[in-house]
Amino acid sequence: MKRIVLLVAFCLGIGHAFAQDADALRDAGDAALQAKNYPEALAKYSEYLKLNEYKDTVRIYNCAFSATQAKNYEEAAKYFDMAVNYGYNLDASYVGEAQAYRNLNKTDEFLATVEAGLKALPGDANLEKLLYSYCIKQGQAAKKSGDIATATKMYKSVLLASNKSYQEGALYSLGAMIYNQGATGLQKADISDAERTKCYDQLKEAKGYLDQAVAINGKLKANAQKLVDAITASLPK
Repeated sequence: MKRIVLLVAFCLGIGHAFAQDADALRDAGDAALQAKNYPEALAKYSEYLKLNEYKDTVRIYNCAFSATQAKNYEEAAKYFDMAVNYGYNLDASYVGEAQAYRNLNKTDEFLATVEAGLKALPGDANLEKLLYSYCIKQGQAAKKSGDIATATKMYKSVLLASNKSYQEGALYSLGAMIYNQGATGLQKADISDAERTKCYDQLKEAKGYLDQAVAINGKLKANAQKLVDAITASLPK
């Protein structure tokens, strides 16, 4: 009986020491964060959260923030995703996770995160701004390199946003890009009938996007209308 009592006491002692270790790591992480020593905060919080079994939502978020400041974007994405799954500080957590994927140049993960964020937080201004700036930039880069498929994907992704100005910019970019393809193709000296038909189809597709941009009646309406008029003049009567 004495052995059992001693064993129980020994186990309780280990549990108490374990809790003290976790508390010490948590406090060290808090101190490092306050001192803006972000790599140290990330290290201490990571150790603490393992011992804590990832139950402390405040420190999960703090760990994600510290990882971002330390430019450890893989860890930032991991911990912001945990915060999202706990429903903690959703706006900042979704934005933080999306920014981490942006910095890692993981486009698919970025888009999936923003789409999920906008489903949870419809019309969130921070997520929509992040989506617009990233996708327009990536679309322009893809267009410049001749990767029209990727440019189209990026511009269309902006349409997840409810912001009309962002939608207008994306629709105009889509329309102008596809218009240029069709118009350039029609200038080919030895164009075949099949190629001409393809060019006309591109002009019609471009007009569809530009008509939507014109309907928004924003800053790009005049430019979009000029292209619509040019397309109308180019299509066979």
